[in-house]
Amino acid sequence: MSTEMTYRQAICQGLTEALDEDPRVYLMGEDIGPYGGAFAVTQGFWEKYGPRRIKDSPLSESAFVGAGIGSAMAGLRPIVEIMTINFSLLAIDQIVNHAAKVRYMSGDQFSVPMIIRTVTGAGASVAATHSQSFEGWYASVPGLYVAVPSTPEDALGLFRTCRELMDPVMFVEHILLYGARGDVSDGIKIPLGKADVKKQGSDVTIISYSKMVQNSLEAAALLENDGISAEVVDLRTLRPLDVETIIASTKKTHRVVVVEETTKFGGFAGEVVSIVQQEAFDYLDAPVERVAGEEVPIPYSMPLEKLAIPDTQRIVSAVKKLI
Repeated sequence: MSTEMTYRQAICQGLTEALDEDPRVYLMGEDIGPYGGAFAVTQGFWEKYGPRRIKDSPLSESAFVGAGIGSAMAGLRPIVEIMTINFSLLAIDQIVNHAAKVRYMSGDQFSVPMIIRTVTGAGASVAATHSQSFEGWYASVPGLYVAVPSTPEDALGLFRTCRELMDPVMFVEHILLYGARGDVSDGIKIPLGKADVKKQGSDVTIISYSKMVQNSLEAAALLENDGISAEVVDLRTLRPLDVETIIASTKKTHRVVVVEETTKFGGFAGEVVSIVQQEAFDYLDAPVERVAGEEVPIPYSMPLEKLAIPDTQRIVSAVKKLI
């Protein structure tokens, strides 16, 4: 059985389950209380659970992420919301130098079972300092998990698994996905480090994550009209990364296009390309293609913003270049 819901509703359900099932869980973040969350995910939570479990924080990411880390080390299960991943830069020392390292540096005496929910991506015309995609940065940090769900089912399934971990998770939601609808299987739980083949194909593999999965599926549908069968692989998590599925699909189709929203230089897609080249070079019939954002700060102007981030047609063109 399954239920249709939006991405927002899936996240809301995950949070509700966490609060109802585990008294150690509490939520903390900016505007998550009476306001209901910047993206309306926590509407009604303040009234239902009260200020002891729904903590409206000041605009000080360093302070409230640090408080979350301390409470996690003391035995609680905080779910901390940073309004956008851009603001996580103000707490990057806490996330990278403390949350990610405490378990290792204490010889497993302490752990930080904390979920940091945050919002990534462009497309909402909120300018350069609010439209960046830093999930690839965090994927480079040992000790952190990084989840990047693209569908309501993946969002709820991954969130349920993240609740069981003893290490910190960056749970990264795309700003344009909250209204996306999809069927969510009853009781769904998805392991981290397991990619999903969203569409089977035989001529080319398109590898992506988060919002770019939707663009890749749209591109695959257009390519079918030209007789090109594209397989779409959704990474779902960047750390851990499902190398096995990436390589299996490469060996099947012999051509690969990697798509991500952030800029090409230094992007996470480069890591995927490196893995494909190393592990499946003899199976490639063409060099691996990358589709990524332009090397510019994201413009405020909506028409310019659309030019700065990958769209469906750019993915189609990249595939046709290989075939």
